[in-house]
Amino acid sequence: MLAEVLIFVPSIARFREDYLALRLEKAQIASLALLATDDMIMPELEAELLANAQVFNVVLRRDEVRQLVLSSPIPAPIHATHDLRMAGAFGLTRDALAVLLDPENRVIRVIGSPVQQAGLLIEVTMETGPLRTEMLKYGLRILLLSALISVVTAALLFFAARRLIVLPIRRVVRHMSSYAEAPEDARRVITPTARVQELRDAEEALQMMQTQLTGALRQKERLAQLGGAVAKISHDLRNILTTTQLFADRIGASADPVVARAAPKLVNSISRAVNLCETTLAFGKAEEPRPRLTRFPLRRLAEEVAEGESLAEGSAVTFLIDVPPGMMIRADSEQLYRVLANLARNAHQAITATGQPGSIEIAGMEDEADWCIRVGDTGPGLPPRAREHLFTAFQGGARKGGSGLGLAISAELVRGHGGRLDLLRSDADGTEFLIRLPKSEGLAEVE
Repeated sequence: MLAEVLIFVPSIARFREDYLALRLEKAQIASLALLATDDMIMPELEAELLANAQVFNVVLRRDEVRQLVLSSPIPAPIHATHDLRMAGAFGLTRDALAVLLDPENRVIRVIGSPVQQAGLLIEVTMETGPLRTEMLKYGLRILLLSALISVVTAALLFFAARRLIVLPIRRVVRHMSSYAEAPEDARRVITPTARVQELRDAEEALQMMQTQLTGALRQKERLAQLGGAVAKISHDLRNILTTTQLFADRIGASADPVVARAAPKLVNSISRAVNLCETTLAFGKAEEPRPRLTRFPLRRLAEEVAEGESLAEGSAVTFLIDVPPGMMIRADSEQLYRVLANLARNAHQAITATGQPGSIEIAGMEDEADWCIRVGDTGPGLPPRAREHLFTAFQGGARKGGSGLGLAISAELVRGHGGRLDLLRSDADGTEFLIRLPKSEGLAEVE
């Protein structure tokens, strides 16, 4: 509509100017015919000349003399005078709109310059009715032409939008529906082909999302299969360990003092393995068992973890226990042992891989709100990739061949206590983890 207005208004103003200029030109021709006969002309011929020019009278100024060349009775007083010699674009537009909006037939005076320099000026008197009629006809022609152009333009835009936008969007929708039927099928991932940049960006984003989702679904399927296999293995392993536990109990009655001292540790290790198998079977419910909270000294548990990790022969790793002897905490001792053992084992493996001696420290402290356990080592630190997915199963493994399950399980166990497992630092000087266990009693069972 704005384009139509910008085209129509100047056009109608130009048409009015051309119409008035034509009246002046015809009036000049009529006056020249009269001058050629030395002002001797029949009244009938004069009336015919004025009617042909569609004016009432003609005034021609030549040699500084203003002369009424042709004249006839004027039906009404002159309403306005328009001088085309000094009319600007704004004035022409304003006068054209005034004629269109005024339905009354008025008499106007029009002044212009004669053609071929046949005088100083020419002046005519005419009606606005015929001018308005011609302007309305011209406007209608412009309207019809504009309507035709609009229809053609709309059709072109429709087909262009259909080809460039609608069809690519339909293609994306078909691909999404097809992909939803079988997201594991990599052949159904969309291939970007859109020509419009925005649609191509959308297709590329959809392709990336579908690719990632397909990979994630495959990994979930493998994890589900792995979980089933682990559950079966844990079931059979539990039966085997139960039998082993019975033999370990008999070994405890041996008269050999060395065997008698090692037997309780062996029994405890086998008991933990049996318990781990049982909890692994419970993992099929997608959650760790609820922690059974008891109060126990943290230092004894830390020493037990250190003893278990120090049994390897030729180990160059030193364990440091910095836990106050009287520090009591409330937690599930078995689950907390698994957390500390996982952290200590990871640190032990990292230090051993360097071939250099090192140390692992387990420190305990507390404040009014939390019990805090810090596990640090002097190893080489975690690689950047491991830090990005540190507590994500099968993605946060720091050791070549590692699955990353240890830290994921540890974090889950700590969260089950209402606490948090954080990585404090990891650089060339070593790695430190911090376990926070709240002192406030939650909903876990307390014995």
